[in-house]
Amino acid sequence: MSAGAGSVRVGARARGELAIVLHTHMPYVEGFGTWPFGEEWLWEAMATSYLPLLDVLGRAPLTLSLTPVLADQLAAEGAGERFLAFLRDVRGETHRRDIEGCRAGGAPDLAVELERAATDYVRAAERFESLGRDLLGALVPHAAWTSSATHAILPLLATDAGARLQLDAGIESHRRRCGQWDGGLWLPECAYADWLDPLLTAAGVRATCLDLTDVHGPGAPEQLLPVALDGGVVAFPIDRVTIELAWGEGGYPTAPAYRDHHRHTTYHHRPWANHGGTYDHGAALAQARADARDFVARARRRVDDAGAALGRPALCVCALDTEFLGHWWYEGVAWLAGVIEEAARQDLPLTTLDDALARHEPVAPPDGGLPVSSWGRGRDLSTWSGPAVAGLATAARAAELRVVAAGERASERAVRELLALQASDWAFLVSWGTAGGYPRERAADHARALDEALAGLHSGEPRVRNLAPFLARAPLLVP
Repeated sequence: MSAGAGSVRVGARARGELAIVLHTHMPYVEGFGTWPFGEEWLWEAMATSYLPLLDVLGRAPLTLSLTPVLADQLAAEGAGERFLAFLRDVRGETHRRDIEGCRAGGAPDLAVELERAATDYVRAAERFESLGRDLLGALVPHAAWTSSATHAILPLLATDAGARLQLDAGIESHRRRCGQWDGGLWLPECAYADWLDPLLTAAGVRATCLDLTDVHGPGAPEQLLPVALDGGVVAFPIDRVTIELAWGEGGYPTAPAYRDHHRHTTYHHRPWANHGGTYDHGAALAQARADARDFVARARRRVDDAGAALGRPALCVCALDTEFLGHWWYEGVAWLAGVIEEAARQDLPLTTLDDALARHEPVAPPDGGLPVSSWGRGRDLSTWSGPAVAGLATAARAAELRVVAAGERASERAVRELLALQASDWAFLVSWGTAGGYPRERAADHARALDEALAGLHSGEPRVRNLAPFLARAPLLVP
């Protein structure tokens, strides 16, 4: 294969490339609870991940995937005002109380750090106002990839019609908001089964990402080769070896200098570092720069070694949840900025996946095809269908069958409740045990509202009023 327009020549061969993919997603929590479970998840992600990320997007070619359900919430009427109230009133007051408590308790060093951290929320409010309170509008120019409407685990859906509904609603949302779509689609949780191939092709999908670690083996050079699915969709394997430098157990965020995400004050602020002492922001930023250098050096070796073994330029795909950067890993956005600088310094080409399509010819799947897979626990579907959550999966499939059977009689309200019920997040939160009874309550609530809508019993304004505003029921009616 030729080097292509974007490749870098190294001696007599072409160097491969690194594609950083940021998958940006939040379940539909706008209007559904506040603290500890509910729309404050969205406000925190906006303040600590999405707004800071705007300073990095545009510095280098990155692939940003923006889920339609997140865009729906960012565009919701009144969301901006509630976000600012959270920043100025809730976060301002809770920081004040914690600062007073630390000073009264003889911990002035913690109080100083809390005073510094409180300015994060002040700056977030200022930045949000400077955007005309339109964060979605600021993200849209960078968002090339979309996803299914509500981040449903597509292989667990009961019907082709249900899968078409999720795909078509998500893609139409992206087209309406972004003006165009070049065919990049993030399969929620990288969940894949080969029966989806014709549906993806029919929807216009050109490229997606899969976790093929168990197909090729961890660290295999073949992980850095795109694969052609049946129907022509190109699947880019994500590279666990590279991803786990940041995301794995013992990855960069566990370094002693970084802020401890798990230890918190009375009002859930985090003035401690992983080493147990008071957090030092300057020391943490120095650690982020060092980790960025290390990441790029390792990614470059990975690309070069795989390219030498394959006899062609390799493509390393490092996919991360956007919320991991900034929210979960406080210094993560600074690390990403450092990675961009180091990639230029260390001569590692960065690319978007859309651009990589022209330079990296896909190979055929291995004999026997590709298995059902995901990037969840065990790289199968058990996170969303195992014993602990089997009831959720079964209930969602049964609800889907009821809506499909209703056909033209299914109201838009019923269809929206189905989309909300199908979100991957409810089973994920139950499997990980991180949100108490909230996810089961949400799933039961949407199932109940769906049946009431099918029976024509619903009245008043629906709480999912801003979910899938460009919904069309036509995919449900195709034989």
